[in-house]
Amino acid sequence: MKSCMSKPKCVSYRWPVLSMTLAAGLSILPNAHAQGKASNTSDVAYEASILDLQAELTEGTLTSHKLVKDYLARITAYNQNGPALNAIVTLNPDALAQADRLDRERKKGGPRGPLYGIPILVKDNYDTIDMPTSGGTLALARLQPTADAFQVKRLRDAGAIILGKATMHELAAGITTVSSLTGYTRNPYDPSRAPGGSSGGPAVSVAASFAAAAMGSDTCGSIRIPAAFQNLVGLRTTRGLASRTGVMPLSSTQDIAAPLARTVTDLAIMLDATVGTDPEDPTTADANQHVPKSYLTGLKPDSLKGARIGVVRSLFGNAPEDAEVTTVIDKALSTMKAQGADIVEITLPELDGEMRDSSIIPYEFKYDLAAYLNSHPGAPVHSLGEILDLGMDHEQLDAGLRLRNGVDLQTKKDSDALAQVLQKRAALKSMVSDKLVREHLDALVYPTMLRKPALIGEPQGGWQNCQLSASTGLPALALPAGWTPDGLPVGLELLGAEFAEPTLLNLAYGWEQSTSPRRAPFTTPPLIDGKAPRPETLATVHLGQDGTAADIKFSYDAITGRLTYHARTHAIGAARVIGMTLQHGTPDKPGPVIWNLLRQGQTVANASIVLRGADRQDLVSGKLFVQLYTTDAPLGIGRRAVRMPTEGLLSRGGN
Repeated sequence: MKSCMSKPKCVSYRWPVLSMTLAAGLSILPNAHAQGKASNTSDVAYEASILDLQAELTEGTLTSHKLVKDYLARITAYNQNGPALNAIVTLNPDALAQADRLDRERKKGGPRGPLYGIPILVKDNYDTIDMPTSGGTLALARLQPTADAFQVKRLRDAGAIILGKATMHELAAGITTVSSLTGYTRNPYDPSRAPGGSSGGPAVSVAASFAAAAMGSDTCGSIRIPAAFQNLVGLRTTRGLASRTGVMPLSSTQDIAAPLARTVTDLAIMLDATVGTDPEDPTTADANQHVPKSYLTGLKPDSLKGARIGVVRSLFGNAPEDAEVTTVIDKALSTMKAQGADIVEITLPELDGEMRDSSIIPYEFKYDLAAYLNSHPGAPVHSLGEILDLGMDHEQLDAGLRLRNGVDLQTKKDSDALAQVLQKRAALKSMVSDKLVREHLDALVYPTMLRKPALIGEPQGGWQNCQLSASTGLPALALPAGWTPDGLPVGLELLGAEFAEPTLLNLAYGWEQSTSPRRAPFTTPPLIDGKAPRPETLATVHLGQDGTAADIKFSYDAITGRLTYHARTHAIGAARVIGMTLQHGTPDKPGPVIWNLLRQGQTVANASIVLRGADRQDLVSGKLFVQLYTTDAPLGIGRRAVRMPTEGLLSRGGN
């Protein structure tokens, strides 16, 4: 394979084509999470890293055409079917044709870099010349840009295939991902819960293997929150490192456009392709001097050893609802310490006061949105006020959008308030930057979110920490820290000095290589012959000493976690039935009841239960049991395990 340097017509890229071949990069930076990829199915897209996919494309065992079809098959199986994640707004109708073109070019001269022929999704606030850009609002469903966003163009130049556009919280003005255009997007780790936002669709898509990676935007946590909620890595870069040209704004001061990925390696590859100076975005004027030769080749697996990390305890929650996350984060910090990091508690006495009311979004939103709309010929509306007057916004956002539309910087009240916000932001940046220097810290650490994802339709609590990076302009990286008892991901956030992205990536890479924190969601397992796995019928459980007292038939849908059953007693009248239970336990010791299969006085029941994280794991490992209780045996009779094909479930991500 020839490198880009050998082609006279090839654009030079900053990502590594190590030595003379990409294969060198594959050997230096192996995918730490290859164990997540299924070996017994044809679903090559499932949990596959960019480097793994590029290796297969290079070897000729895979084509970009086949890869696009595999991702499209996964989207068909899980986006509106199965768990109905609702993470995709638009698919690129030319994706297969683009893949064919890249396959032909590959045969002639080889790839230009790691992203060549790799499908990527972008949030629906990135301008794309071949697809509408809605910003998640019904009013802009047919807004068709005439040019690609700067970072989209960079991705296409790198050979990436823009597979489509992913859902977002309407106008990026929230953190749960609901919009008047697409409704609710669901969390693949628990579809009854929100995925975080506003980049919820990109995060869900990456977690569910709808694409190799995705681009999001972050104004106050909109990349980091959904990354934390989907067991991903997500980076809010230093203000001025990457262009926002062609990205529908929420706040021109706070907006950042950056990637989300399943691994740090994939995140580094995406950064290598997208950051740098853009003449049309003045904040990036000096970006190139802060960009390393390659984020990818700079990754070092032992980077935690000797690192000095400051714990900002004031950013941890102290409400009962915060306890689950705090426990996970503290455990992760202990692990980092065991891996050689110097974990120190620090204090920032003025932090809470300076962070409070430091958001500039209320004072820029309506003005920046209007400027964006007026720069797009043929835009159906030209202001936030028009959208509200037409009633083309979601009910959950209406009050907040109207409040922001009421801001008027021509008035003394609002102009004075803006001046106070600017003072707070300057003081906050100075305070945090000085602390990093004085304490010789590589990063600060705190929970990305204080609480687990909210149920669909409910407000999300515990989001305040997003403001620290947003108000200082300093980079922050969310990475997987662990899991709540009910199987929901928890994110830990590292914040560094200005343009310290290489340091943050290395700390996260060291953590990732030593802990392998990535787990695929149970709702989106590998496809079998291009289709989602069907529910499985389990062995009938017979209860009683001779197996004739009762029986129960189970079927299990691994995609939804739904355990369906038909239970009945034999020769035991209703008056004698106390109940039949589904319980945790081991062969030697019973555990607590999780479901009443038969209730008192029942002899037959047909119903189902949706198993949560710990329950699903116990089902897979044979730790769920059925027991019958009668007036003759009030302490239980015929305890039996629920048996199922464990190997099959484990290969399908049955966590």
